[in-house]
Amino acid sequence: MNRSTSLRIQRLTAGAVIAAPGVVALAVLAVLGHLDWRAALAGAAVVVAGGGLILWRHFRGVDALAKTASEALRRQQLERRQLEAVVAGNDTILANLPDPLITLDRARRIVRANSAAHALLGAGLVGGDLSTALRNPAVLEAADAVLGGEVARIVEFSLTGRLERFFWAKISDLPGPAPDGTVAILSLHDMTGARRAEKLRADFVANASHELRTPLASLLGFIETLSGPARDDETARVRFLTIMQEQARRMTLLVEDLLSLSRIEMQEHMPPDARADLERVLRGVAGALEMKARDKDMTIEVALDHLPPIIGDRDELAQVFENLIDNAVKYGRAGTAVRVTAGPSPDATERLGRDAVAVAVSDQGEGIAREHLPRLTERFYRIDTARSREMGGTGLGLAIVKHIVNRHRGTLEIASEAGSGSTFAVYLPTASREAAAE
Repeated sequence: MNRSTSLRIQRLTAGAVIAAPGVVALAVLAVLGHLDWRAALAGAAVVVAGGGLILWRHFRGVDALAKTASEALRRQQLERRQLEAVVAGNDTILANLPDPLITLDRARRIVRANSAAHALLGAGLVGGDLSTALRNPAVLEAADAVLGGEVARIVEFSLTGRLERFFWAKISDLPGPAPDGTVAILSLHDMTGARRAEKLRADFVANASHELRTPLASLLGFIETLSGPARDDETARVRFLTIMQEQARRMTLLVEDLLSLSRIEMQEHMPPDARADLERVLRGVAGALEMKARDKDMTIEVALDHLPPIIGDRDELAQVFENLIDNAVKYGRAGTAVRVTAGPSPDATERLGRDAVAVAVSDQGEGIAREHLPRLTERFYRIDTARSREMGGTGLGLAIVKHIVNRHRGTLEIASEAGSGSTFAVYLPTASREAAAE
């Protein structure tokens, strides 16, 4: 039975209920002789018609009221759907903002935090006090000031950890409390790149001016000599031009290494996001340096054990192992072997706190005294300056290695003793756990 038929039955029933008493009364009067049958029938007709009119007016009012209520309900549902769509859109926008953003209630509790905030400060932020996420006194003081009535505060602070990062924080109040209790918004902007750029510009100028001063002075001296006293001296010209070519080559290498180091330090706080085949990288680098090793009657032995893929920059990783293997060839004894071993390592996993591989490059050279080990990765640090320059070193190779390994969230370990050779071990996280962490 549909709704229309049911409504008609309800109306007929109601009409009968209204008209029945009047019809019964007229019938009783007719039976007792107080009323003529024709008059009784006419009266009954009038009673039924009156009841129908009353019923028609009643249900007409009920229908109008029901229609108004139904329309109001539809409008309310539409407005609710529109509001839910706006909230969902705002949540999507908030979650995908590149800068970390946190909202606070009057008690300084975190009401909401976007994906960037969770990535920077960790999970489980919502519901806790701001001090559990950011322990910087300047940030907490600024937040208290805004929650206490100030319109906005801006502070600069740093987060210490594996790599120090610099941030610009702005805390602003809202015109009124939001439905979720939010009264203030804290946004963070990463200034690490800008700070590093400022430092690197200053370091580059200082380093370049210091390291280039000597070869430039030599070149100027040779040019003056060739332009003056040795102008017609063929023997001197050939000898001086050879030295000048070597000095120019050294300056070119130095500038290239300085630029490479500056570029790597600029990106050090941003880990790579591409997959790299470490086995392919290692075999490629070893193959490229075989000729150089052969010139010293040396060999490069590569032993790889089921290397999983890692998250890394292939070119930067090649630069790391090219530096390490090249150093092993330079400083290893003639007629010996350079060993390159790599594979999953429990020790590497324990050090990094996630699945990791270890790559070790070992030589059979003279070794390095223990007191030099902590400073080997400093830029321009040389154990034997004359020997290093004679072999074409710029003093930046291990500094470059250290910063690339840091960018890949790995570690560099150096083990050596004078007279016993050296081993440089690089620990790198594998792709599966690293990708999950990112």
